[in-house]
Parts: sequence; C-alpha cells; structure tokens
Amino acid sequence: MKIYTKTGDKGTTALFGGTRVPKHHIRIDSYGTVDELNSYIGLIRDQEINQLYKDILIDIQNKLFTVGAILATDPEKAILKNGKERLNINKISDEDIILLEQEMDIMNQDLPPMTHFVLPGGHQTVSFCHITRTVCRRAERLASALNDLEPFEANALTYLNRLSDYLFVLARKLSHDLQADEVKWIPEKK
Repeated sequence: MKIYTKTGDKGTTALFGGTRVPKHHIRIDSYGTVDELNSYIGLIRDQEINQLYKDILIDIQNKLFTVGAILATDPEKAILKNGKERLNINKISDEDIILLEQEMDIMNQDLPPMTHFVLPGGHQTVSFCHITRTVCRRAERLASALNDLEPFEANALTYLNRLSDYLFVLARKLSHDLQADEVKWIPEKK
C-alpha cells in the first residue's frame, strides 16, 4: 500500500464516506488536532512513568482514534442505504468517560488540595503533560465549533472535555510522583 495518493495535491481531502472538502475545513482541523493530541499522549507514554498510567494512556490513544473516526465521517453519509452505520466500530461510551473520572479521583487522593493555578513545568515529563492538555483543549474547542455546524455523537465531545481534566490531574500527580516543584501562580498586586 502506498502512503501517497496524490489526490490531495490541490488542497482537498476525502472524509469517511468519500465527500471531498478543503484541507482547511473545520472538520479536518478537528480530527487533525485530535491526531496531534494522540501523538503528544504517545510522548507522555514514552516517559519513565508508572505502568498503570501508560496502560491508561494506551486506552486513551485508542479512544482518540475512535473520536477521530467520528469527526472524519461525513454526517450525510454516516448511514448506509441498508440502514447500517458506515462507521462500524464501538463509539465512545459513558463508561469510557467514567474511567477518566475514576482515575482522576484516585490520583487526587494523593495530592494536596488546589488553592491556586499551577504554572506548567517543574519536570520535562510534567511539561509534556501540560502541553498535551492544551492541545486537548484546542481539539475540544475545534470539535465544539464543528458540533455547532454539524452535530456528532455527544460522548465524543464530552470525552475530550474530560480528557483535558484528566491530563491536568495527571500532570499534578506526575509532579508529586517525580518530586518536582509545583509552582503556584500568585497574581501580582497593583
């Protein structure tokens, strides 16, 4: 199988279902940013961190491929003529979202309460986690804008929202585990 198709040489690409759209279309930007997010999660997973976190991150990466597939599907061609869904994969479930919430609750048990915003940094692994969190927020913003134009499965958007929260808590937990300084943001007074 060749990687290059030459079909996008004029600035268009095909959605799942065959519809061609400009490469700058919000749908492409949405799932492209989810792909970028997935790559950054791989970067966190490649760090010297607890195997449990790595296992959760692999699960998240798989779910992000699902989110990407949902975003890449032309809504007008999502249902085939025989009434079946074109995208024949498990979707994002309530349980997938609950897993992220449960993992956050477990990590938070070991952390001091939040009293201030936290400056990103303190350790390279923690910084990677904060970068990933901000990419997740961007993916969520783009997906939200797309959803306003062409609604898609609600759990996909909810998953991105919960994932950014998870990544913030993971950054704090990694700071704790790595004994890195967690610098509070204290606004300067006039």
